[in-house]
Amino acid sequence: MTQDKHISTQAPIGVFDSGFGGLSILREIRKVLPDYDYIFLGDNARAPYGSRSFHLVYEYTLQAVKHLFDQGCSLVILACNTASAKALRTIQQKDLPGIDPSKRVLGVIRPTVEKVGEISQNGHVGIFGTPATIQSESYNIEIGKMHPTFKVFGHACPMWVPLVENKESEGEGADYFVKKDIDALIGLCPDIDAVILGCTHYPLLVNKIKQYMPEGVHIIEQGGIVADSLKDYLARHPEIDARCSKGGTCQYFTTEDAEKFSEMGSIFVNEQIEAKHITL
Repeated sequence: MTQDKHISTQAPIGVFDSGFGGLSILREIRKVLPDYDYIFLGDNARAPYGSRSFHLVYEYTLQAVKHLFDQGCSLVILACNTASAKALRTIQQKDLPGIDPSKRVLGVIRPTVEKVGEISQNGHVGIFGTPATIQSESYNIEIGKMHPTFKVFGHACPMWVPLVENKESEGEGADYFVKKDIDALIGLCPDIDAVILGCTHYPLLVNKIKQYMPEGVHIIEQGGIVADSLKDYLARHPEIDARCSKGGTCQYFTTEDAEKFSEMGSIFVNEQIEAKHITL
């Protein structure tokens, strides 16, 4: 009886991130799938996740997923590379069967890896990410599965998220750190022809990245890729699509100060938003 009730109830698609960055993913999802309802949850009070341990990232992410499930969501997108790298697989395999096997949690790494095979011509791929994402080697593992001949070179950029969140993405400090990190990555392999921006904050630095990236290197942003992948997923899973409400609305929640989130979040989505505070 419980499962039938879940199936007949429609609810928004949940989108989770440790902070603001996932809003760049949500923005692109809403462009591709504007008719759906969404709930965005940012765990800003405990951000950044990039320097957290594997266990803490998993615990925090699971709490957020459960909260979104409690709001009725049947589908949750982890719009966070660190959460996708450190928590997604465990939640899918260990937790979902006990919570509700009909619900789904998806991440941002796999769709990005699928796309890189179409973009890289020589199989030398660079990854920019948080220390946690690079340390997890999740991109290396996924690329190795899908594109076994590819060579992957990761570089952590611990200063990029603070630059964005302190509204310095167009400042001179950004020039210094972006150039330094690009030089470090290309120094690992001059033949890199595609670089994945493996953190949802990084698109806000894309102007600087394009300025200092060597000519001919493709810069892979995740937003559009994840949005197209979700559209395809819903088309292939009509039973999940039927449980997603379609009113074109979007609600925003944060574990930190709602006013602060609304101000900063508006920069990521290019429109004024109003968030509410929750406690996980």
